Amino acid sequence: MKFSDLKTISFVNFYKWDGGLPFLLPFIGYILFGLANIYFFSTAIKQIPTATAFAVWTATTLIFIKAAELAFYHQRISWMEVLFMTMIMVGILGLKIYAVQVK
Repeated sequence: MKFSDLKTISFVNFYKWDGGLPFLLPFIGYILFGLANIYFFSTAIKQIPTATAFAVWTATTLIFIKAAELAFYHQRISWMEVLFMTMIMVGILGLKIYAVQVK
């Protein structure tokens, strides 16, 4: 969304390929994925502890953002970034495996 150019959109061209659709389609996707995110997160916290669900959600978001940077913006990734993302995933597994089970 930060690369969107709102100045090119007007009422006359918002539905054209060279007008507003390059902005509107990602924006609609952003809204739909945001709503799906809220739904799935609320479903997850009904079944697992909130802290674990939030940790998984945050780590998954981090990994998807990094994958999008690699795919769309051709950014590089360092071994240290991979190491720290792996450490986050190990921490999440530790939360899941060793969490105190309340009955």
